[in-house]
This record gives sequence, structure tokens and C-alpha cells, in this order.
Amino acid sequence: MKELNVLANVDNIDEVMEFVTEELEQLECSLKVQTQIETAVEELFVNIATYAYNPDEGPATVRVEVEKDPPAISITFIDQGVPYDPLAKADPDVTLSAEDRQIGGLGIFMVKESMDDIDYEYKDGKNILHIRKLI
Repeated sequence: MKELNVLANVDNIDEVMEFVTEELEQLECSLKVQTQIETAVEELFVNIATYAYNPDEGPATVRVEVEKDPPAISITFIDQGVPYDPLAKADPDVTLSAEDRQIGGLGIFMVKESMDDIDYEYKDGKNILHIRKLI
């Protein structure tokens, strides 16, 4: 397991992406899987940076763990911001046109659709969001 600790600030997205991409490249996963994971990581970290401590900043941890059987990558996001379960919100109705849909929720919906597992818990004053993708 590898771990990166940064301030939950959108200015740190490049560092987070580099950290995750470095692990993905070592796994030699397909471009499709790598793109799905990178998109999910970007969406989730930007959400944490934007909303968890608003208007302040606070710590964020990104953990990457590689599983061998079956081959998978697990990424966990931890922050001490406002408790928020992004999975509790209803999925947007993607059958509606963009103009008719309510604002928000599409990014989390895309993460849920592209990952094999996603779960959330609030424990010991921390938001813990975990995603997993088979490779």
C-alpha cells in the first residue's frame, strides 16, 4: 500500500494524479481502465477539495493498494471535512436532457458506473471513500 498526504486543495490535483498514474503504469493495465480510474480519482479529489472543508482547507489522504488475485487496484480517499456520503444521493436521470436534469451528481454517477466497487463510511471523524477496479 502506498499513501499520499496533501492539503485538500484543487491546486494539488496534479500531485494526486501523478501519484495514482505512477501506480497504474506499473500495473500495465489497459488504457481504458487507466482512463476510468484517473477520471474517478480526479472527480473524487476535486469534490473533496471543493466541499469537504469549504471555505477552509484541511488534510486529505489518498491510499493506493494493488491486489493480485484477482488483479485489481483499490484507492481510498480520507478527509476530516464535513461528513458527506456521496453515495446517498439519488443518481441523476440520464434519460433527461441536460437542460431538464437537476444540477450535480453526474460526476459521482460516472464514478459509480465505471468502478467495480465503491463504498463510503464516516468513522472516527473521517470521511472514507473507497473505490476498486478490476484490472
